[in-house]
Formats: sequence, C-alpha cells, structure tokens
Amino acid sequence: MITAADGAFMARALQLAGRGRGTTAPNPCVGCVLVRDGEVVGEGYHVRAGEPHAERLALAAAGASARGATAYVTLEPCCHTGRTPPCTDALRAASVARVVVALQDPDPRVAGQGIASLEAAGIPVEVGLMAAEAARLNQGFLSRVTRGRPFVKAKVGLSVDGRTALPSGESQWITSPAARADVQRLRAAADAILTGMGTVRHDDPRLTVRAVRARSPLRVVVASDPVFTPGARILQGPGRVLILTVADPGSSKGGVAGDPEIVAVGGSGRRVDLTAGLRALGARGINDLLVEAGPTLLASLLQEGLVDELVLYMAPRFLGNGRPVADFTLPALAEARDWHYSDVRRVGPDLRLTLAPDRSGTPPGWL
Repeated sequence: MITAADGAFMARALQLAGRGRGTTAPNPCVGCVLVRDGEVVGEGYHVRAGEPHAERLALAAAGASARGATAYVTLEPCCHTGRTPPCTDALRAASVARVVVALQDPDPRVAGQGIASLEAAGIPVEVGLMAAEAARLNQGFLSRVTRGRPFVKAKVGLSVDGRTALPSGESQWITSPAARADVQRLRAAADAILTGMGTVRHDDPRLTVRAVRARSPLRVVVASDPVFTPGARILQGPGRVLILTVADPGSSKGGVAGDPEIVAVGGSGRRVDLTAGLRALGARGINDLLVEAGPTLLASLLQEGLVDELVLYMAPRFLGNGRPVADFTLPALAEARDWHYSDVRRVGPDLRLTLAPDRSGTPPGWL
C-alpha cells in the first residue's frame, strides 16, 4: 500500500535522479533512496555511463542498514550485466524488504524482468508511484529506446511579432541576458545540439556550453554540402562535431572539433533525410537533442513531425518585416498542427513558452 511518506521519499529519489541530467546518456537518469524505520539510511544517483548505478551507490552509503529497508527507485532496477553488474543482485544481497519503482524500464534487456527477479526472491515490488514525473525526467531515454531516436527539443529566440532576425539577418541580441543564460542550461542538459549549415555559415555559432559547469554536448550540423568556411567557430570549440549529410564525400574524420565525423544518412536530392539522421543519433546513444536552427531546417523538422517540444523565448519588442520562426506555407488553415502550452513563465523581461504537440494518433507507451 502506497502512503504519503512513500511519495515524499520517491520525490527525493526523483530530485537526486535529476542531478544526472545531461551526463548519463546513453543510460537513463536514476535516483535511489533507502529508508528504514522512517529514516533515510542511504541515497544515490547515476552520474554517468560506466559508473555505479543509483541503487549500488545508495546501498554502499547505507551499509548494513540496508537490511530490511525500503528502496525507492525512479526506474526499474536493471537485471542484466552491461558495464556494471545487475542492480537486482545487489538489492537481493542487501536483503532489502521492499522496493518501490516509479517507472518500468522499456529496455528489452529489462522490461519487467528486473521486477520479476526481485519478486521471485520474495521482495515485494510496487510500481507506478510518480510514474509521470519519472517519464518526464527520462523522456529522451524513453524516446531512444522505444522510437529509435532522441527526444527533440527546439529552442527559438523571437520577438513578440514572431521574428527571429531583421531582414538583414541581424539577431544579436533579441532576447535578454537572462534568457540567454537559461539557454545555456538547456544546452547543458542536452546530449547533442543540432543546427543547419545555413546557420553555421551565416551566424557562425559555437553551440558550446558556457557559464554552466558541464561537459560539452556533441554538436551536429545538417548539411547537404558539408563545406565549412575557414575559421568556422563550431569547429574550434571543445568536444566532438558530427555532420549529417546526404552522401559520404569520402572525407569522414575522427569526430574531434576541427576534424568532424561525416555520416551519410541519405535523402532526396540535396535534402538530408532528417528521420534517418535522428535514428543515426539514436544509434550513437543520444537521448536528448536540442535544436538551434534557422527557419528552413526548423520548418522541415516541424513539417515532418519530428519536434517533440518547442521552447520559445519571446522578447517584448517588435521587429517588423524580419525572418520568421519557420519558413513554410500551409495550403489551408485546417492543416495547421495543434500545440499546447505545457509551461509559461518569465525569464528576466522575456517570456519562456514551452509547447508540446498534440499527440493524437501517437503510438502509446513511449512517453
């Protein structure tokens, strides 16, 4: 039976799990809290792939106090050997009395088998407490495991009349320093940042994480013609660069900055197959992808239904006849896709609008 105390302890486990956001891919973010006689005796969270999982860190912190404790875990404990041994073995060996799981793991190597393993050992397991929160935390992992591609979040800075730049292309800066600092947090939470070659050539972005202590996400450029201008800043920052293009030009490199890896994903004419490109990123263990692109690439992603979330930073100013957010034409209003606001808040003088698409017709279970 789930109690109010169970909810409080699971909330703590979710809070811990969130600390691993941006560093655990291809693994999920997981937190674990061990409670005995109403007191927390151990807790932990998964920091990065290849390092101990949350359950093992919590058990190590608890020591002998883990015996008879309840384990609150945000995702079903693993029951297979990867870079680390099964967590179910550790929970059984520690003689925990009960396990409360927020969300079942859809990974075929687990997918209910971890729960069954614990129950077979006589440990009662309760599943589903704060499942929606756990799913939201691991939306990228769930997307990659069930759909074969990352969760795609597109960020746009725009004026109140929906423009992202003046007709000349000038756009620095439409939004406030507070909004730009918030974007750095979005970047830090992403496993990769994607843009188009047009943006690279015109805006010369770095797409690095600044002012936030974090590792550098993979930088991805969609390019039918992967030829960079001399001194392009995207090739000079830390971390790796990957180019998604139509056909391999025979110059695939090692993936370090200044020496990008080129991945041919096919396409039609000079249009890169974006669905294939996202699957290529999923195959490389990318869970969460942030898109910072111009109106042409964003329009293609939107029209193909590949954007899972939009984050709009709207500045309280008018730009008039400037560049649109997305450059496409609908033949009829009835063909406009519906979105809904999932969050609206102030960031400095600007508004941050978070939108999710209407998922009518989306296969259930992935999120």
